[in-house]
Amino acid sequence: MTNPAGFWRRLLANILDGLIIGISVSVISYLITRNWEADTFDSVANMVYALIIPIIWHGYTVGKKIMGVRIAKVNGGKLGFGAMLMRTLVAGLVYGLTIGIALIVSAFMVGLRKDKRALHDLMAGTYVTFDKPQT
Repeated sequence: MTNPAGFWRRLLANILDGLIIGISVSVISYLITRNWEADTFDSVANMVYALIIPIIWHGYTVGKKIMGVRIAKVNGGKLGFGAMLMRTLVAGLVYGLTIGIALIVSAFMVGLRKDKRALHDLMAGTYVTFDKPQT
């Protein structure tokens, strides 16, 4: 585990993903459903994006690619569906069930821990790094 990315870089990558992908998904959703409030389609599309894109794009999302960081496995293995499921869905449930308290704890962890790992990173065996993928 080398060259971990810190809080601000990760936050900006998430904001970029939210803007770029969120707006794109909303427009596509509207074109398909003719309804700006198609929450189910938006939710499913965003979940598929968060789970699948990092797997097929070597740990990158659009926002992470722009910011020059990516998700990697701590053990150096290939990022897979199980890790992304833990990182996205299970961690999302934990953050929701704790009414955001665990999310705040995670933000502090990224800011204060030497390895910059949040709760979702610990759950999934991942970290966010500046290192390029080994292809």
